[in-house]
Amino acid sequence: MKIRNSPGVLPGFGLTMGFTLTYLGLIVLIPLAALILKSVTLTWAQFVQEVTSPRVLASYRLTFGASLVGAIINSIFGAVVAWVLVRYEFPGRKLVDAMVDLPFALPTAVAGITLTAIYAPNGWIGKCLQPLGISVAYTPLGVVVALTFIGLPFVVRTLQPVLESLDLETEKAAVSLGANRWYTVTRVILPTLVPAWITGFSLAFARGVGEYGSVVFIAGNMPMKTEITPLLIITKLEQYDYAGATSIGVVMLAISFTLLLTINWLQSRTGLHRIH
Repeated sequence: MKIRNSPGVLPGFGLTMGFTLTYLGLIVLIPLAALILKSVTLTWAQFVQEVTSPRVLASYRLTFGASLVGAIINSIFGAVVAWVLVRYEFPGRKLVDAMVDLPFALPTAVAGITLTAIYAPNGWIGKCLQPLGISVAYTPLGVVVALTFIGLPFVVRTLQPVLESLDLETEKAAVSLGANRWYTVTRVILPTLVPAWITGFSLAFARGVGEYGSVVFIAGNMPMKTEITPLLIITKLEQYDYAGATSIGVVMLAISFTLLLTINWLQSRTGLHRIH
């Protein structure tokens, strides 16, 4: 006898799917379609010339390079922060845990101004680095610092639930069977963390690629040196060069989408490998 499923709290599949597609269409697909349609007003030769000029290529290198470096830094130190918050009890733990979310709550422009004031040659940290010959503000290093700042919560908040769900008894069993600390970390803990780790990395990287407010102040915005691609797009919009701005946006969209697909594929492969 066939048992009919009891009705759920939400409406049926047709209504919810229709709402989902409508919402995604209005919020995501239509704006992206408008971006592409505006860029096709250029001929192919004009499009290629627009998106491959030396100034634009320099902004690509800085934007994607700094985002990658910032995401790697956050992947390492964000994992350490998440481990400390989950595995240790210490005074001020809740305060530290709340501070992780500051880049989410703080307006990006305020973060950029604050970082610039701290890392400028006469800032609290900048004046200590100057005798060592290290300049942060108005250099590519400043862009990395800003992108690291805004990307940290993505890694920490992605890893925390996974670390909390890890069974300590499994680690104790590995130790009781003679596994040393390195073996326990690499063969017991890391395989469980890798999918979430990749997710946190991809989120931090994606946020860094599109970041504007926290970078525009500390970067200095010197063409060919410290000019990020989002700023270049804003500059072209201010000059009413809408086709040029949307062309660069399409290239950024294509590169980011390809990278995220690759990362998601790696994540799925890692998850399947872990299951098998």
